[in-house]
Amino acid sequence: MSEQKKHVADIDRSMYDFKDKDTSKFKAHKGLTPEIIRKISAEKHDPAWMLDFRLKSLELYNKMPLPNWGPSLEDLDMDDITTYVQPDTKMKGNWKEVPDDIKNTFERLGIPKAERDSLAGVGAQYDSEVVYHNVKDEVTKQGVVYTDMESALTEHEDLIHEYFMKLVPPTDHKFIALHGAVWSGGSFVYVPEGVHVSIPLQSYFRLNAPGAGQFEHTLIIVEKNASLHFIEGCSAPKYNVTNLHAGCVELFVKEGAHLRYSTIENWSKNMMNLNTKRALIEKDASIEWVSGSFGSHVSMLYPMSILNGEGAHSEFTGITFAGKGQNLDTGTRVVHAAPHTYSTVNTKSISKDGGACIYRSGVEVRPNAYGSRSSVSCESLMLDAKSRSDTVPVMDIRNDDVDVGHEARIGRISEDSIFYLMARGLSEEDARALIVRGFAEPVAKELPLEYAVEMNNLIKLEMEGSIS
Repeated sequence: MSEQKKHVADIDRSMYDFKDKDTSKFKAHKGLTPEIIRKISAEKHDPAWMLDFRLKSLELYNKMPLPNWGPSLEDLDMDDITTYVQPDTKMKGNWKEVPDDIKNTFERLGIPKAERDSLAGVGAQYDSEVVYHNVKDEVTKQGVVYTDMESALTEHEDLIHEYFMKLVPPTDHKFIALHGAVWSGGSFVYVPEGVHVSIPLQSYFRLNAPGAGQFEHTLIIVEKNASLHFIEGCSAPKYNVTNLHAGCVELFVKEGAHLRYSTIENWSKNMMNLNTKRALIEKDASIEWVSGSFGSHVSMLYPMSILNGEGAHSEFTGITFAGKGQNLDTGTRVVHAAPHTYSTVNTKSISKDGGACIYRSGVEVRPNAYGSRSSVSCESLMLDAKSRSDTVPVMDIRNDDVDVGHEARIGRISEDSIFYLMARGLSEEDARALIVRGFAEPVAKELPLEYAVEMNNLIKLEMEGSIS
């Protein structure tokens, strides 16, 4: 008898796995001690209150246990992680002034081209610091502030002091306490009341150093009746040592405002991705999360929306792709904390070659959130018998006057569908590829154009088959 052999190509990471020679100006010693924190703070010229914040966060980190749920973190040893790598350059506002090796890295990643073609401003972080930042004059003239977090801490210290890690405090969990101690880089955006930023802003985070961590902090404030689309991209080359990403995103969306936050996380398969993202949504305001998780050895990522004002709205659209050796534990959380709030969640995951996609959602409807609505849909596609997919939905409903629904579907490609498409002239490989692309398409169409193209290039989903 003949045996059918099927294969789905893994994500093509060739455009991300190139490495630069280490030319860093300063590296912190591996591990975590108060002395290391003080040295990082001194290098960054922190105000006294920030150094105090860092040291208190370190104390919290040392007291907190590792999570007792989710993927194993046994491969992570903080004594082997360098928490601060300072590139040998100051931040520039012109790509021509960025050192050639770093500039060429971002050229290969397509960042300068994307800036020229479709962006109002770009920040580019290399290891622990932002090396390039620029925003178009017409955006600045609107009163919009878009800069790196270090500059914001100097130029807008009162705002940073008011908002920094107030939405995601270091007491939340062990790795956000770690972030509070060693954070570096990231982006600050302030959109004044009534201002609509019509062209997206983008930050891109590149970790080049082996055995290092990246801990950027993103803080965005969108004032009353304003709007913004912010895009975040991440990548790193593959090494045979563990790297760590424990960034933090805090989003404040004021009354009547709108924020769209799009992310493609394409870390290498030696990365532990333990990122924390949270948004506070006020009356009649809205947030759209668009999330693609394609890389890392382990991910634990659950963007959270707190619907804090009447009529607030959250929409989450996400896709996850796990291949061999990947355990991607992702999802989202929504808290309905006011009347007549509503949320929608639509996620898709694809697992192959023994990869694991775990989806977790949490919807909490508080007693005062009467008249609220929530709809959650999660679909998972397993491409072989070795892969794993789980859904872990939690519904905490404390109000009878609500409309909450959840549906989940996990399955494999239907052989009947393959037969149907082959009967109409497609090869088996093309038929399988068509089905998988169709599965991912509803999410892909929500991504910014260049990221939708990138996602298709990443997944590749080329089917190779033979009959012997």
